[in-house]
Amino acid sequence: METIIVQSSGPSRPGAAGTGAPDLLYLGPGDTAEFGRDRPGGRAGHFVALRDPGVSGRAGLVEAAGDYWRLSNFSAGTAYVVENMENGGEYLTVAPGRLGAPVPFEFSRVVLPALDGSTGFTVFAPQHAYLAGRDAPGADERTARPFALDVTAKYFLVLVALCEPRLRGVPDGAPPGAGDIARRLRPLDGCGGLTRSAVNYHIDYLARAKLRLGGETGGGEGRTGAKRTRLASLALRFGLVREEHLALLPSRRRPAPGTGRPR
Repeated sequence: METIIVQSSGPSRPGAAGTGAPDLLYLGPGDTAEFGRDRPGGRAGHFVALRDPGVSGRAGLVEAAGDYWRLSNFSAGTAYVVENMENGGEYLTVAPGRLGAPVPFEFSRVVLPALDGSTGFTVFAPQHAYLAGRDAPGADERTARPFALDVTAKYFLVLVALCEPRLRGVPDGAPPGAGDIARRLRPLDGCGGLTRSAVNYHIDYLARAKLRLGGETGGGEGRTGAKRTRLASLALRFGLVREEHLALLPSRRRPAPGTGRPR
């Protein structure tokens, strides 16, 4: 099972076609991927290409480790920034020459200075471990959870919105579409710019990495609708989303005219 998923802005595997589409690298514990402008001659293995002349040919290395990952900065004078994509403004800086800096974020963007502003790549760490309960028997033991969901993450809000119709008493209600979910969540802090494509990305991430639906999780409107239905059914069946989680969504009550307060 992969520990992290690295998404580059272009092909990162040997011989990958230069379509410009994002390329995904799946790294398990101990796996590594170098990143930089050019693949070092004669070196095999994963490589994330950053096509900017301001980036060093061999800029650094990403290493999957347990349920997190490490970043090494091979630059002699340039710091790199790792942004937490789920918490606006939170970031850490990896100093020049720093090796194996641990990164705790689940959704991260690695940013390097470039001649044209900045460049970088995205890292997802879907296998974060959580303690089920401090008072539970064996709570001092590390037990892998089949579904490690972070209720503070944006993807969890998308999952709650998918489950909302059935949680509100519509047993056969179809899950809302991506556009409906985007509109439903936009009133929340941090979701004002949420788009239909961003929601679809979170749905794909849930299907592939968090709930691991298996089978075909690709595009196509029919498959996308079936995927939303399967995600909602699985989340409700195992109690991953419950009625109490509806409180995370914006209120459906609208302010009364002229009062500024809910009716």
